[in-house]
Amino acid sequence: MKLICLGDSITRGQVSADYVALLRTRLPDDTVINAGVNYEPSSELVKRLDAVIAQDPDVVTVLIGTNDANATLSGKRARALRRRWKLAADPTAADYAANLATVARRLQDQTMARVALISLPVIGEDLASVPVRRAAEYSDIVRRVAAREGVTYLPLNERMTAYLEERGRTPGTAYRAEGLLAQTAAMQHFLLGRSLDTISKRRGLQLTTDTIHLNGRGAAMIADLVEGFVTRSIAPH
Repeated sequence: MKLICLGDSITRGQVSADYVALLRTRLPDDTVINAGVNYEPSSELVKRLDAVIAQDPDVVTVLIGTNDANATLSGKRARALRRRWKLAADPTAADYAANLATVARRLQDQTMARVALISLPVIGEDLASVPVRRAAEYSDIVRRVAAREGVTYLPLNERMTAYLEERGRTPGTAYRAEGLLAQTAAMQHFLLGRSLDTISKRRGLQLTTDTIHLNGRGAAMIADLVEGFVTRSIAPH
């Protein structure tokens, strides 16, 4: 069985805990391919679908949208994303829905793969905040696209939100739009050798290291959902 995990930096697993590596450990008899690209918006993922389709996967999971949603929270973040990918305009929710539908449709039309769309991880951990609500709004887009296109929906955002609600803790670090938290987390990880879980704990966070990228607990939630989907996909019918 060949599983391809499509996504952005949260899938790439360099500055976020690597859920794809967890899946390789849990699915030792299968081929698990990491197709994550750092800082990628949904419009760019659409452009590289030919390479994914050419690999003839049996299962594809799609976790994309954090950069699209994040760009709506800050003009600076939107401009940076535009510059990086030479986008003609700022990403919008409507664009995101259209891109995600294109991904789901092409994977179904041009492969025999079973396809799952994963809702967004939380953005920030303050449940009353605009970033958390924005991630939930974009996750609702994922849910609606999955239903319309007839693919599986994996409720990561709901699982993470429930986890934070159950514990009721005030996060020690608030979301910051300028991206400094991600930069300093990367410096601590790569230059000082601190684990992502240590960085997360020091910042008083439960699922993320910098309010965007995930610690081990957050990554394990994705791995749990994907493993369950894969197991159902390859079960005898």
